[in-house]
This record gives sequence, C-alpha cells and structure tokens, in this order.
Amino acid sequence: MAVNLVESAKMALGRDEVLKATVMELFARSSDLMANLPFEDITGNALKFDREKMLPGVAFRGVNEAYTESTGEVEKVIESLAIAGGDLDVDVFLVKTGGANQRAIQEQLKIKALSLNLTKQFIKGDVDTDPKGFDGLQVRCTGDQLINSSATAGSTAALSLAKLDEVIDAVDEPTHLIMNKTMRRRLSSAARVSTVGGYITYDLDAFGRRVTRYNDIPILIADKDEDNQEILAFTESGSGDGTEMTSIYCVSFAENGVLGLQNAEMDVRDLGEQQSKPVYRTRVEWYITLAILRPLAAARLYGLPNSAVTA
Repeated sequence: MAVNLVESAKMALGRDEVLKATVMELFARSSDLMANLPFEDITGNALKFDREKMLPGVAFRGVNEAYTESTGEVEKVIESLAIAGGDLDVDVFLVKTGGANQRAIQEQLKIKALSLNLTKQFIKGDVDTDPKGFDGLQVRCTGDQLINSSATAGSTAALSLAKLDEVIDAVDEPTHLIMNKTMRRRLSSAARVSTVGGYITYDLDAFGRRVTRYNDIPILIADKDEDNQEILAFTESGSGDGTEMTSIYCVSFAENGVLGLQNAEMDVRDLGEQQSKPVYRTRVEWYITLAILRPLAAARLYGLPNSAVTA
C-alpha cells in the first residue's frame, strides 16, 4: 500500500526511527506536494511495468459471421530510481556555545531545503537537463493530457472555470490540483464575483493548516524552491507576445495513479562528530522517483497569465 510521509512518520518507534520520523514530518510540513504524494516500495533500482495504450476493438456480429480480430496495445515503461539527499553538518562550536538545539535548528533548515528541491523536481524535473534526477509532471503531461488555456491553437487566455473543469475531467479519479498562490487567490476572488463564481470551500490538513478546495478537490500549492524562487512562477513561455505564463496541474494521487517510488523509506543516519573537521553530521538519503501508472492520472493546463479568472 502506498503511504504518504505524514502517515509514515506516525509509525516511528525507536530512537533512530524518531530521528527519521522528525525528518519525514519536516519534509511534509515544508511542502503540500510532499505531504500528500503517496510512496510505494519497490525491489531493486527500477520498476518495469506495462501501461495501457489502446484497448482492443469490439463489435456486434450476425449469425454465422466471424468477429474481426483485434488486440489491445500496451507500452513498456521503466521508472528508474534517483538518489536524493544530503549531509547535514553542524559545527561543534555552535553546539557547545549555543546548546544542543543549534544542531536541530540547522538540520531543520537543511531538511526544508531538500524538501523544496524535491517538490520542484516532481513538477519541473527534466532528465535532459539533469540526468541524475527524474522527469517531473511538466515533462510527462503530453498529448491529450496537455491542455491549452485558449480554444485557439497558438494563443493563450486567462484561466476560465470551464478550462479548469476540462483539465479536471481529463484525469481519472482526480484527487488534487497543483498551482501557485496567485492562481489560488484568483480562484478565491472569482468565487466572490456573481458573474464568475466557482465552488470554493475550506478545511484543515494534517497540520491544522487551511486548505482551499475547488469543487471539493484540494488545492496544493507549489510555492518556492530552496533558492527562494517560485516553482510555478509566471515564467513559462506564452504565445510569442512576451506574456509570461504559468500552469495548473490536476493529478490522481493513488496506488494506480501518480505516486512516488522508493526502494525503502528515507534513510536518516546520525554519523556523529567527523574526524576530518569538527562538525556533527547527519546524512539523509532517499532512493526515489515519480511514476504515473495510468495514462490519465495527470493533466496540465498551460498558458495561464496573471489575469482575473473568467467563467
């Protein structure tokens, strides 16, 4: 069963597991996507599977007539794990002069940076740019799962509720929308305008934070990366007129949909004081990748300027 980071952190028992649980919870707190994305354990360094491509044909036949033979098509998919992580070094001087909590503070900063980096990778990752990583949603959403904001090819348009509904309908069993804060704010504003509307509700997540829902689908925010740069900023190329755009993603986080693959849970080791230099070192390492097990488990609505939402 695929388990997200929040649920996995609850299972910690021993001293080493407590450290791991702390790191995993910090990962989840730092990123909406990391808090909700399920992870599935696999054996080895890759998952090989057949993904549905085309169904076989069916028909009616008359008496004494034969059926026309038809078979379905599948595509072979290989999802290889990438190695993500880092060493968390805290100088012995800081611990001696500032107390043991100095180590915890510095580790939290490093863990947050790792979490934000992985969030960016899950959306913007591209092995053509960084072969050590993995492809994210932007690269994987193609064909019918890549939807233009405008009905006219080669042009773009402000987000409309009709187009947002279209990208949701393009996904089987949609569970979440992913966007930046500006687009979420635009949706909330539209809901207060009688000529536009949009069914917006609110509830709380596992950490007591408010979650916005559109048509009862939770909105996850892809905020900033470890360099304080917006992950889904209005920096995507537009229609050629110089207008800067962003995208909205709809996903099905499920065991047979969009999920993370891992060889095992995040490995967190306290390596103690190093001989090479006076620092306490914690090593965090995770063998992970993103997988889309069903063709219709994710879709991208692209070409969205920073403009008011329309009906």
